[in-house]
Amino acid sequence: MVTDYRTQFLHPLRSVLSIATYPIQILASLPGDSIKSMSDTVFSYVDLQKENQRLKETQLINAAKLLKLDALEKENIRLRVLLENSFQLGEQVLIAELLSVKLAAYEHTVVVNKGTRFGVHPEQPVLDANGIVGQVIRALPSSSEVMLITDPDHAIPVEVNRNGLRTIAFGTGLPNRLQLPFLAKNADIVPGDLLVTSGLGGVFPAGYPVAVVDKFETRPDKSFANIYATPKAQLETSREFLIVWSDSTPVFLGKDQAPPSPDTPEAEHAEP
Repeated sequence: MVTDYRTQFLHPLRSVLSIATYPIQILASLPGDSIKSMSDTVFSYVDLQKENQRLKETQLINAAKLLKLDALEKENIRLRVLLENSFQLGEQVLIAELLSVKLAAYEHTVVVNKGTRFGVHPEQPVLDANGIVGQVIRALPSSSEVMLITDPDHAIPVEVNRNGLRTIAFGTGLPNRLQLPFLAKNADIVPGDLLVTSGLGGVFPAGYPVAVVDKFETRPDKSFANIYATPKAQLETSREFLIVWSDSTPVFLGKDQAPPSPDTPEAEHAEP
């Protein structure tokens, strides 16, 4: 050691010995290096799993937000169509939203979120952006029940838009199906004819689309034809509706305005 320190005579020998002992040093450090590498790999894998889970949760949240935005966009489009149609109707209208659908057998009714405090009263016509939906049959302060035109107890006076032929369309209790039972088998009506409200009966103003004839059957032993039509309104999918006033009765826009006078027809149907 003294010789090496003072003369550095053994440096070449040290270099030769270092080459010979290098594999031993590698083998000696291998367990520690392996453990460290495995530990880093495990921690990296755990971190990647956590990050992957976080990214999945973020993706799910963003997907849900996109679905909501898509629904809001479609709702906005529907409302714009309703508003455009309300300007074209030339009558006072109020937009109402669907609250619930009555699920009783053969009863086709829905509940909307506008009632007597907005001036709504029974027998008011209800439309969507495509045609007649039905009429109000019960008005409560904050909601109203609407009978759809497909209800078996519903009847609406109509006329063939092509030639003015008048008849009555009845609900069948089936979705998207109306029946015209009082037309002779030689009546001037064919599949594809548009049926509109005739204005008779005093409930539905004239000229609103109701349905399109899609089936005309005749039987030799009967004087009347079996005629069926499909409603123009999207009865099973619409969520926004137009409640129509055909006179100058004011629409109450909210609770801050005065309620209907006790002498008005609207007040007769309001609950205490």
